[in-house]
Order: sequence, then C-alpha cells, then structure tokens
Amino acid sequence: MEIETPWGQPSSPIHIFALPSGIQLAFIARHGENHSFLPSDVPARANISALKSIGVRAIVAFSAVGSLREEIRPGDFIIPNQIIDRTKGIRPASFFQGTKIVAHASFGDPFDNALRGVLNGLVKSTLEKTGRDVRLHTDKCVVCMEGPQFSTRAESEMYRQWGGDIINMSVLPEAKLAREAEISYALIATATDYDSWRISEEPVTVAEVIKTLTTNAETSRTVTESVVEELQSAILKADVITGAKGSMQYSIFSRKEHWPEQDRKALSFVLPEYFA
Repeated sequence: MEIETPWGQPSSPIHIFALPSGIQLAFIARHGENHSFLPSDVPARANISALKSIGVRAIVAFSAVGSLREEIRPGDFIIPNQIIDRTKGIRPASFFQGTKIVAHASFGDPFDNALRGVLNGLVKSTLEKTGRDVRLHTDKCVVCMEGPQFSTRAESEMYRQWGGDIINMSVLPEAKLAREAEISYALIATATDYDSWRISEEPVTVAEVIKTLTTNAETSRTVTESVVEELQSAILKADVITGAKGSMQYSIFSRKEHWPEQDRKALSFVLPEYFA
C-alpha cells in the first residue's frame, strides 16, 4: 500500500498481513525494504502519519541495540521504559514543526505503560517456552544517539554513568511522533553487542552486529509471531491502548482562529480529531 502524506512518502510501502487467526497487522520497514535509509534520514513523520491514517492504534517497534550493562548479554531481549535523547536536532521530531500552530505533548513516560505491561508478559512467556538461554530485561533506559557512527569509548562510558542501559539510533523521533499522533508505542529490542565501553574488547563493528542478529534470528521470529498473534487479543480483552486516545486534547496552545489553513489541513491528516 502506497500512501502520500503531507510529510512525503513512508520509508517503504505499508504491507497488510492477515494471520491464521484472521488478525490483521500493518508493517513498515523503517530503514526501507533494502535498508537504504540512514537513521537520521528515516522519514519518521511520514511513517507514523501513514500508519495513523489507516487506523493503526498501537505500534510495536523492533530494534537492534548495543548493551551498556554486563548483565544484558548479546542475544537478550529488552523492553525499555525510558529514553535519553542524544540526537542532534536534525531529525524533525514534531508534526507541528514548520507550522504556525504550537503544541507541547507530554513525554514523561515515553512508552505506553499499559502496552509495555502486556508485551512484558507475552515476550517473557515466549522466551521461557523456547528453552534457550535468552533473558528478558524490563524497565531499562535506552539512549538514542544520532549515528551513523557507533559510540566512542568515552561516550559509551558516559551513557553508563547517566543511567543508560542500552543504545540505538532509531527510537527517536518515532516515540515522540507516535505520542503526538495518539498512537500507543512500545519497543522490543534485541542486544547485539556491548557497544564500546568494555576496554578489554574491540569496539562494536557491523560484522559483530550482523553475526548476533543471524544467530538470534530464530528466537526473534518466534517472539514476533507470538507477540502479533496474542497482542490483539490482549488489547481487546483489556483497557490497553486507551491512554493514548485524547492525549493531545489539551496540548495545543495556539488558538483555533489563528490556525493557518494550510497548517490545519496538514495536521488534519494525522490528527483529524482536532484539525479536520
């Protein structure tokens, strides 16, 4: 499915899949179908707004990450609850950026806590059933760096001192944009390396990352299949994704009578609740 948004085209077509149970899900390749987008160049506003336009209410993002803690081993899974932003302001991080309409979204808890709670149980149960020595770590802090280069040793050690547990290049601005779009958002991460903080080892390389991803591919597929199959059922049974709905209601500061028409029209694509 090709969708044109006010912020351009998404990084890949949106693929709609139907599971054996009949549950439908949408998928976007964040970095493009041929991994052609650098982290800083991912059209995140187009990706998130396109998903919102077809009725997506919850996003489960997947990411490879570096570990900043000894106990988070390559191959382990992590569902974080906090983010430290180390991007450099070159990634558009708001749908309101470039408009004459001002909004300030709450972001104290950057991931949807109810959605994380469901995922914690599903992923933990799935990993236990595999019988493999793979751990799940929850309530961890992910550092989002700009990239595309990996960290220096000094930076890696600094992030550890700040309280970072894992590091990646893609969770932002996704999480911020999902919050503005009133979509529940959570991240399932897989550790591929120990970043650069271990002085006794060589710094992380692409070869190391790919090797771990390949080794852990079967576990990742098992977790993914379990999550997408059971998540919809959990959402329907419980009050899981309702917290995001209406969250922007009191975040818009500019008065309606001063909204430029072109800005209102663009924002109506992602927030028809307020701008249509």
